[in-house]
Amino acid sequence: MFGYIVPEKPEMKIKEYELFRAYYCGICRSMGRRFGQLKRLTLSYDTTFLAVLLSAVSGEKLQVLRKRCALHPFEKRHVASGSPAVDYAADINIILAYYNLEDKKRDRDSYVPAAALVMLKGAYRRLRKKYPAMCGMIGQRLDELVRLENQECDSIDIAAEPFARLMEEITAYEPMCAGGNTEKILRWLGYNLGKWIYLLDAYDDIGKDIKSGNYNPFVCRFGFSGQDVDGFRDRIREEAAFTLFYTLNEISKAFELLDVKLNRGILENIIYIGMLRKTENILGIRRCGEVEESV
Repeated sequence: MFGYIVPEKPEMKIKEYELFRAYYCGICRSMGRRFGQLKRLTLSYDTTFLAVLLSAVSGEKLQVLRKRCALHPFEKRHVASGSPAVDYAADINIILAYYNLEDKKRDRDSYVPAAALVMLKGAYRRLRKKYPAMCGMIGQRLDELVRLENQECDSIDIAAEPFARLMEEITAYEPMCAGGNTEKILRWLGYNLGKWIYLLDAYDDIGKDIKSGNYNPFVCRFGFSGQDVDGFRDRIREEAAFTLFYTLNEISKAFELLDVKLNRGILENIIYIGMLRKTENILGIRRCGEVEESV
């Protein structure tokens, strides 16, 4: 995915940060164990959030072990083990990485994504057999996205719709839902999460897309015509911010409807602080004195 869904480390309790890292390392080990070590290079914080959320919603009994890692051979790390939510997030990570590389190959005609696609193809084929409906849905939504891009769709909401629907289905994965209204809530949370990711990425890529000639919904909507790129971003910032902050508010409202106790502190940190801070940073409205710190 895109790596935008990150916690705000300075605001986290130490034990919560260690648990978040345990999920992150758990996904990494899950991919390496089942699909080979190179697949671990695709790991994203976005799918770590998915694992933390679905683990909380399903109420699973998480086992956290201390294990050594090839990247950190002299220090044992906490690792979430035996978690269906972690394994599901690892699978989704590979599936989305595969489609993301396909998209990059199409846009930039690059040999690097083509080589990476070959590396992921075997794992993707296995996962397509495991999740035929899910992979079919993802392919369909991304085809819709390509069609809108080829049409140079000038509606921000319509352009974001396929990825929003894609994330809706991924987030509301039925075996992880606890019954009742949980699926509906997760669907609305996932929908807005997808819209937020798509539009934040689009705003972040305005300069790059203008230079390369790739489609960007903000460029089509507001009619860039050769002016200064920074000036263009400044001109559209208020409208972009309105949509992005609205989706964040909807994510927050959906989360409040979920009856979760496990991982609540981590989820609150990501949703209320981390995603807000990431949005402000990319929009260029960082508050005075703030410094973004990577997890």
